[in-house]
Amino acid sequence: MKITFAGAAKTVTGSRHIVQLWDNTKILLDCGMYQGMGKDTHALNSEDFADPLSVSAILLSHAHIDHSGLIPKFVKDGFTGPIFCTEATHALCEIMLRDSAYIQEADVNYSNKRHQREGDAAYEPLYGFLDVEQALNQFVIVKENEKTAITNGIKATFIPNGHILGSAAIYLDIDEISEKHTLLYTADIGRYDATLMRNPERPPQADYVICESTYGDRLHDHTIDAEQELLNAVLHTLGEKKGKLIIPAFSLGRTQELVFALNKLDLHGLLPDVKIFVDSPLAIDATDIMRRYSHLLNREVSRFKKGTRHDPFGFKKLIYVKEQKYSRRINDLDEPCIIISASGMADAGRVKHHIYHGIEKAKNTILFVGYAEPSSLAGRLQRGDKIVTIYGDERKVNAEIKYIKSLSAHADYSEMLRYLEGNNSGKVKRLFLVHGEEEVAEHFKKHLKENGYHNVHIPDKNMTFTS
Repeated sequence: MKITFAGAAKTVTGSRHIVQLWDNTKILLDCGMYQGMGKDTHALNSEDFADPLSVSAILLSHAHIDHSGLIPKFVKDGFTGPIFCTEATHALCEIMLRDSAYIQEADVNYSNKRHQREGDAAYEPLYGFLDVEQALNQFVIVKENEKTAITNGIKATFIPNGHILGSAAIYLDIDEISEKHTLLYTADIGRYDATLMRNPERPPQADYVICESTYGDRLHDHTIDAEQELLNAVLHTLGEKKGKLIIPAFSLGRTQELVFALNKLDLHGLLPDVKIFVDSPLAIDATDIMRRYSHLLNREVSRFKKGTRHDPFGFKKLIYVKEQKYSRRINDLDEPCIIISASGMADAGRVKHHIYHGIEKAKNTILFVGYAEPSSLAGRLQRGDKIVTIYGDERKVNAEIKYIKSLSAHADYSEMLRYLEGNNSGKVKRLFLVHGEEEVAEHFKKHLKENGYHNVHIPDKNMTFTS
């Protein structure tokens, strides 16, 4: 067996890992797009990381674009095999990948205008809508916790891991005639006692583990603390400063967590009488899917639905904005309000417009609620840059910049260790850390060694391990 780490190696984006058997049978664990990498993003996503015709199947852990976003390109380039995932992941990919195709075309059109002015060569979108539709036709839905035959010599079990709706770790039983292996791909591990999601389910013992390490160097606060921090930001910005609270949030997962938290705060009479905008067509569609699959969410959501408010994602102060003309009007609104808008890294989407128009006003607050690549706009604002370039214009950072760390959908190092407790560390032959910045992964490696994992590796991109 060989494992090639074709993405998310020493970085928190672009997840894709190739598993190859003795007879050259290959499967791909996730097929993710790089995001938030500045000028290098398009080049990284354009790279050929595997021959599509040589890959028998894709196993998709969840719908986030950094795990699913290059599937249509892989199909466009010749991949014809099945794409295995859970039912909820398929439903989310229907909207996420179509939205990604739209962004591809919009971004390329914008960038090519700049390239034309600067005399540089134009480039094409990575894929279009027809490629997305073809890819969606190749999806095969699997049931959670049921062993599924993938190809000769490989069976897979998708084990819910609490990260987002439909997300799962992937456990492989591999039969290579002369010997058998088991491989656990944790993908993105969710938190325990999260706002919406159920706790991650403990995976069985594995010979080899590919583990995420996004927050391998820190401990999160409790989610109840996040709701208090959110309320503090609301009261400070809207009540004291009379400004706008702009919250960049991923359309899937984080937006719904925020809406549910605000719903509960409003139910208890803690929110001021202001408008709350969810300004993202994708977030609106994702929220509808969350409603459809709400039976997969945790007990708190179930209890809430049985109360006076039956919809966790809807209440009187909340306004969902789909049309662009209404999105623009929010920027002209001269009154305190809350704006939740995508994308979470602030490099694209409508939130970029809201930040552009609101960043130079001291009465406003930009509140970050999730991980951001250091080179993204969100990353630059979080590190304290006083001037940022948005749409080619320099903007002074006069707005307050705040960050709630405890709303992350990724486990911290303590929670990741808890997730791995079902494995006897002495029986794990190799553990590979991916989906984490190198320095963070090194921190987590130390924690793992303290817990008995002695063969821990942090692979470079395109490194191949042979068992």
